[in-house]
Amino acid sequence: MPELLDAAAVQPAEGPPFRLRVPTEEDAYAWHRAFDDAEVMEFHGGRPAELSVYHEFTARQRRHDAERGFCLWTLLDAAGEVAGFTGAQPWPHAWGPVGEVEIGWRLARPSWGRGYATAAAQETLERVRAAGVGRVVAMVDARNARSVAVTRRLGMELEETLPVPGRDGVLCHRFGLRL
Repeated sequence: MPELLDAAAVQPAEGPPFRLRVPTEEDAYAWHRAFDDAEVMEFHGGRPAELSVYHEFTARQRRHDAERGFCLWTLLDAAGEVAGFTGAQPWPHAWGPVGEVEIGWRLARPSWGRGYATAAAQETLERVRAAGVGRVVAMVDARNARSVAVTRRLGMELEETLPVPGRDGVLCHRFGLRL
């Protein structure tokens, strides 16, 4: 099994136990399978991405971890199965909060509603704070009530609502949090 960030599972006060690890090459396949679901991708372009996207994405996360000490980590459930990802990365687009650190999460549908997103995002906040980050943002599709609820449970506040370039009628909420 690839090296985990922690030898023991994280056992949050609320939510299920989990582990986080820097994404491996194999995780590209796991993420592709986990997110090959129109409902999972509803607010991320509306359709599943090609496998090559996940190869590039996991490689970029390994670089972020090596350079910054944090990334979008692979989220493993208590049984060691890939449940999705959560973590932080520099905002990757030319619009929105350029130059800021974004916290994010995406879960496979079987992991929805079990507390993973909030618990793993809280762990992420602790880890990025330890890496010297003083502020994070979350960019959430305004229609994504589940992710908006996660930002609120994290104590994030809505700062602004922006149109999403190339996606007519889609607005993105920008939430901020000082750490």
